[in-house]
Amino acid sequence: MLRTQPRSVDAAASKRRSLLRDTCGAAAVELAVTLPVFLALAIGTLKFGVAMSQYLTVNNAAAQGAMAFALSRGTTTPYTTTTTAISNAAPNLTSGSVTKTLRVGGTACTTDSACQSALVAGATASVTVSYPCDLSVLGVNFKSSCTLSATAAQMIQ
Repeated sequence: MLRTQPRSVDAAASKRRSLLRDTCGAAAVELAVTLPVFLALAIGTLKFGVAMSQYLTVNNAAAQGAMAFALSRGTTTPYTTTTTAISNAAPNLTSGSVTKTLRVGGTACTTDSACQSALVAGATASVTVSYPCDLSVLGVNFKSSCTLSATAAQMIQ
């Protein structure tokens, strides 16, 4: 009987040592710890890439709008022509969310007649295009009021 007790203590110690050396399931635990981090990084990278693509589109739309606006002197629909050029240059953006501001010499014009009378050769026609962006990743919004904006200017011909 005295020998039985040390064997059970040895058996328990041996079992503990064997559990410490056992690596079954270690990969699953490592995956469970690292997967959310890598998933958040991957989704964040994709969201940032989409925002950069949208910014390039906004920048191009502003440039196209400024060119169309500067060349629309003498036409009857300069405002409509310019807003159409901006919309055509940004087909992948939601058109209702795109904000367009047209200015001639620093003064905003919002109708065809106002723009038509303001367009004078040699003045500066500028177009500002803004678009809201979404930088939320896995429920965390990194910039709540994110707005992509670009301004382009051309001399009126």
